[in-house]
Amino acid sequence: MVDEELQHWIGTTETVDDHITAAPARALAATLDRDTAPDTPGDALPPLWHWAYFLATPATHALGPDGHAERGGFLPPVDLPRRMWAGSRLWFHRPLRLGERARRTSRIADIAAKQGRSGSLVIVSVTHTVAGEDGPAITEEQDIVYREATPPSANGGKPAPPGEPGWSRTVTPDPVLLFRYSALTFNSHRIHYDQPYATDVEGYPGLVVHGPLTLTLLVEALAAAHPQRTITGLSMRALQPLFHGAPFRAQGRLADDGRRAELWSVGPHGVMTMQASAELAG
Repeated sequence: MVDEELQHWIGTTETVDDHITAAPARALAATLDRDTAPDTPGDALPPLWHWAYFLATPATHALGPDGHAERGGFLPPVDLPRRMWAGSRLWFHRPLRLGERARRTSRIADIAAKQGRSGSLVIVSVTHTVAGEDGPAITEEQDIVYREATPPSANGGKPAPPGEPGWSRTVTPDPVLLFRYSALTFNSHRIHYDQPYATDVEGYPGLVVHGPLTLTLLVEALAAAHPQRTITGLSMRALQPLFHGAPFRAQGRLADDGRRAELWSVGPHGVMTMQASAELAG
C-alpha cells in the first residue's frame, strides 16, 4: 500500500510546449549514424524521436545525487534511491512534423507499491499525450520503477530470445554514444556518463545504456529491414541492463500476418535484455 502522501500525487499534471525544429533531429540522426535526417519544414519525425523534444530542464542546483531532478516536483517524492524506466506503451496517431508547435501533457496515472525479488518497489505510471497544430500525435504510458539500493545481480534471471530473428544489427555502445544521447535528451542521470558513480555507487559493471536508446535502436533496425511499414503502436518492457563496451544485437521478425513485429535486444551470453512489440500498417 502506497502511503497517503504519495497518493496525493495521482492526477498531478505538467505541460511542456516545444517547437519541432530541425536541429535536434539532425543531431539525433548523427548520433544514430543515419545517412539522412528530417530537415525541411513538414518532414515527419521518425517514431520515438519525440524524446529529443519536450525536455524537462531543472536547474543544476535542483538535481539529486544521482543526477536526476529532485523528487517532489512533478514526480512524487518516493523514498527509494534507485529508479529505472521499466516499460512503455505508445500509440502513434500521426507523425510530428518539423516546423509545428506542439505540447506534451503529462499526468501521474497511478502509484503502486510492490515487493519484488530485489526488495521494495514503487511503480509510478505516467501518461503523456503529445498534440500539435494538426491534432493529437502520440500517446505514451510509461512505467517508472523506484527500488532499493540492491546490487544489480539481485534482480532476476536470464531470459532467452524468442526465436530466430528476421533481421539483426550489432551495436557496440561506447561512452561517446551514451554521452551524446544523454545530451540530446537532457538526461543527467549519472549511470549513463559517470563511470565511477555507476560502478562504485550503484554497483553496475559499467555505464548503463539508456532504455529509450535501446528501444530506438530496435525501431531503427525494424525501419531498415522494412522501410515501407509504418508503426502505429509500440509496447516494451526492460528485462536486463546493457553496458558500454559490450556489443548487443538489435533483432526482430514479422508476425505471420505481417501486421505486427516482435523486437528484442540480445546482450552478452545470449541474454535478452529488452522485449517489444510493434503494430504495423502499410
